[in-house]
Amino acid sequence: MTHWLLLQSATPPAIRQPAVIVVALLYFAAVAAIGVWASRRTRNARDFFVAGQGIGIVTLAIAAMASTLSGFAFVGGPGLVYSAGTGAVFIVLSASITNTMGAWVLARRLRLLGEARGLITVPDAIGARYRSPAAQGLSAIAILVAVVGYMATNFLALGLVIDAMFGTGLTLGIWIAMLVTLSYTAAGGILAGVYTDLFEGVVKTVASVTVFYFVLQVGGGLDGISRAITAVDAAFLGPWGKMPVLTALSLFFVFGLGALGQPHVAHKFYMLRDPRQLKWYPLLMSAAMGLTLLLYVGVGLVMRAKVASGALPPLVRADDATPAFVLGFTPGAVAGLVFAGVLAAGMSTVNSFMNIGAAAVTHDLPRALGRRVGDELRWGRAWTVVLSVAAVLLAQMPGAVVAFLGIFGFGLFASTLVPSLAIGLNWTGATREGAIASIATGLVLTLALESLAFLKVFSLPAGVTISGLSLILSILVFFGVSWLTRARAAAQLDDDVRVVMEV
Repeated sequence: MTHWLLLQSATPPAIRQPAVIVVALLYFAAVAAIGVWASRRTRNARDFFVAGQGIGIVTLAIAAMASTLSGFAFVGGPGLVYSAGTGAVFIVLSASITNTMGAWVLARRLRLLGEARGLITVPDAIGARYRSPAAQGLSAIAILVAVVGYMATNFLALGLVIDAMFGTGLTLGIWIAMLVTLSYTAAGGILAGVYTDLFEGVVKTVASVTVFYFVLQVGGGLDGISRAITAVDAAFLGPWGKMPVLTALSLFFVFGLGALGQPHVAHKFYMLRDPRQLKWYPLLMSAAMGLTLLLYVGVGLVMRAKVASGALPPLVRADDATPAFVLGFTPGAVAGLVFAGVLAAGMSTVNSFMNIGAAAVTHDLPRALGRRVGDELRWGRAWTVVLSVAAVLLAQMPGAVVAFLGIFGFGLFASTLVPSLAIGLNWTGATREGAIASIATGLVLTLALESLAFLKVFSLPAGVTISGLSLILSILVFFGVSWLTRARAAAQLDDDVRVVMEV
């Protein structure tokens, strides 16, 4: 998901208002302070990659929300609501179900397995579950491919926002975004990241609730918004909005189940101080997401209502819904808070990707090859820099290419990690061969089909998403190959892993 419509060459509207710039500078100062604080507390690889397993449940939930809801929640999401109506809600409608499954299906087992084995990465857990360095290495490759593309997309989006705020030019804006994020990530690792995510999550939540207040004031309440839209287009507020039914259901499936395979969220479960606190995770995470998504739904609807009533001309681009609303209908300080929230959203997501990407290169791939890196803290920091520079260079390629790099990220994570990780930690019949086959299937299918679709070689039937298709096929391969090799399942499951799965 991107902050702006990257496939278009136009830049976002200039937002160089004094209040916006002041709030943005204050945000950068706060992030820098957190980075300095965390760097003094990062002494080894465990601190760098899993924050010393000392994070409380409230911090974990808000940080997970911050890295889950990227800038899409503030810009792309309202634009989708403006275009597709209530059908766009199916992307987030499964959030509470996903958070519950995340806590009880994945988080508890991942945290306990990490404690029993001293694990620090998601591929670590896959390698331990199947007693397979090959599965660990292959999952690390899948993560690394998606991470670099995701980072490039987010750096481009952040560069666009910084350029719109400060007039830096796009290239310099991209480098500034990278350097600011890199400065606290390389210094303080995930400890800096999780507390920056906490701060950023609070910023996004306050911004969302504040903007929603103005949405209700400007739109005449939800009743006024509804009446204005239904007078022109009643289907817009129907069960599926303007989306085909199959598309809405596909989004619900992919984002509901696929969220269990997002490593930048799953990785945070290792950091929890006390796994018994997980009983509060679904409530805290769902409440945080619900408040932050008020802007997502509210801005899209109120801008459609204003256009429907003739008070505003149609937007040139749907993704202009948020900047057009906050610049036109809210005070400058509120607009500054929103754009600080956009920066916060992008940076929190990029920070997580930096960390898990560095872990894949420093920790997982060497172990898959039977080797160990001597000083994982030093090399983790070094690879964070290398991956960040690589992503920035990719971000300066043509916009359509960068958008393509980011498009397959969520689907690639889902199709490669949901079967082997989320299902595998709950099913003793899963086998090493099934895990390797499903990861390979998800990796090859997602990259191949997304590439062919990007090149316009083929297109799927209306409503069918490549992410959904790849995830379904990967799950089928996982179950099918595991069934064919079921005689080996018991021998591939270590006793301590079995105990964790039975808790």
